[in-house]
Order: sequence, then structure tokens, then C-alpha cells
Amino acid sequence: MAGRRRHDRRRGASGHADRGPAHHDGDHAGGRGPVYGLLVIDPSQPWTLVFLLVAGLLAGGVNAVAGGGSLLVFPALLAVGFPPLAANVTNSVAQWPGYVGLVAGARRELVGQGGRIARTAAVAALGSAVGCALLLVLPATVFDAVVPGLVILASLTMALGPRLKRLIGDPAGGKGDRSTGLLVAVFLAAIHGGYFGGALGVILISTLALFAHDELRRLNALKGVLSLVVASVTVVVFAIGAPVDWLAVALLAPTTLVGGFLGALVARRLQENVLRWAVVLLGLAVGVALFLQ
Repeated sequence: MAGRRRHDRRRGASGHADRGPAHHDGDHAGGRGPVYGLLVIDPSQPWTLVFLLVAGLLAGGVNAVAGGGSLLVFPALLAVGFPPLAANVTNSVAQWPGYVGLVAGARRELVGQGGRIARTAAVAALGSAVGCALLLVLPATVFDAVVPGLVILASLTMALGPRLKRLIGDPAGGKGDRSTGLLVAVFLAAIHGGYFGGALGVILISTLALFAHDELRRLNALKGVLSLVVASVTVVVFAIGAPVDWLAVALLAPTTLVGGFLGALVARRLQENVLRWAVVLLGLAVGVALFLQ
């Protein structure tokens, strides 16, 4: 009961975290500004710390293997008492080291993709900035309402990726990427990543598989680079104006880094169908669970 009372005091009538006397709302749509100084984790609860450490390690590995590792951390943060908005921004910031590890472990697969990386990274950075701005401007009730649908839609996109690619056909007779479609799709995916970090890897790998002509393992490495770009933008923006719980970040960041590096090595040895369906099933399960809450 004491733990429940502590939890209730952190939350206002809307179900979201209270700010405390030193903080105040900004004037934007919905009348709700960002929440500053949030601290949800109770350091005196060892099981919470261990739970998040394991979630971070698994998330880093899943991000490297197929994308969607943030779908592990997001519900893990909800489980230990985070409001959805705080869980989202803390999750986004904590994923950054994991993407660094992923890129470091997949350097071999990035060889020969310099031009593609430069073009897609530029639009990914712009899209991520737009998504972050939307998250900070729109009311939190909008975010709470759309999250389950975003997760389920991303998972279904991953599942239908091969069929969609067969219907569209190989770009330019197999000689090159569909550059315009690729850049537009990456921009939209990055907006999603800036607004809601969950399932970003799922959407990116589906997008790349549809519009870029290359092996899935090489596209998986490019997905890591784009995820790192999106995450870098969110780290800067959310560190300034969003309710990041830095204790949770300190727990999750090192384990996502290790998991991302190890997962990139494992990804080379897995079949493409295993990569695809592992994240599809994970995403559907989490999306349905969020919808039923």
C-alpha cells in the first residue's frame, strides 16, 4: 500500500506524473507542457533495477537483429510505474548507445553504401526533428491514444513487407534504389521515430526492404545508422524539453550498447525469415497489450 500511495502522489487527475512546485506547464495545444524533473524509479527496489538492466540488454540485441527492441523497454518502463509519455522519451534517449553498438558491430555490412547513407541520414535527421516537435506541442492524450495503433501498424508492415515488395517489383530492374520513394518513406519513418521511438527499427527495415535494392543484412546495418541519427536528434531535443528519467537512462544505456554490439554479430548468422518474424510477433504482442490497457 505504501508503494501504491507513493505512485499515486506522482500522478495527477489525468493519470500522468505531477510536476512538483518548481515546475510549470508551457502554453501549447491542450494546455499541457512538458514535465520536468521526473523521477519514477525507486533506487531502494533492487528488482526494478535488475528488471530494467535485463530489458536494456535484450532490447539492444533485438534492435541489432531485427529492429523493435524499444518495444521491450517501453512496456518495461510502464511496468515499473512510468506514465506513457515519460516512458516514451526515456526509452528514446536510452536507446542511443544501443544504436552505436549496432553500427559498430555492422561496419562490414555498411561498406559500399556511402551515398545511400548520406542521402537517407539527412532526411532522417529532419524527420526526427519534426516528430520531436509534434510530441512536445500536441497534448499527451493524443500520444496515449495513438501508441497502440502505431505499434500494431508497424508490426503488420514488417509482416507484409515481402509480399508488398513482390507486388511493387525490384527497383529499376534490380539496378538501383527507388530514390524518391526511399527518401520520402525514411522521412515519414523518422517523424514516427521522433514522436514515438517504439518500433522505429521495424518501420525502417520495412521501408528499406521496399525501396532499396540490396540484401536484408546490409539494409539491417543501414537501419542501424538511420536509427542512430534519429536517436541523436531525440537525445538533444528531449534532454532540453521532455520528462526524461536520467536514472533509468543510466541503467538502460550501457546494456543497450552491449546488446546492440552482440546482436549485430548474431544477425549475420540468422536467416532473414527469423529476423523478420521475431520482431513481428513481438510487436503484435506489445501493441495488443497496450490496446487492452
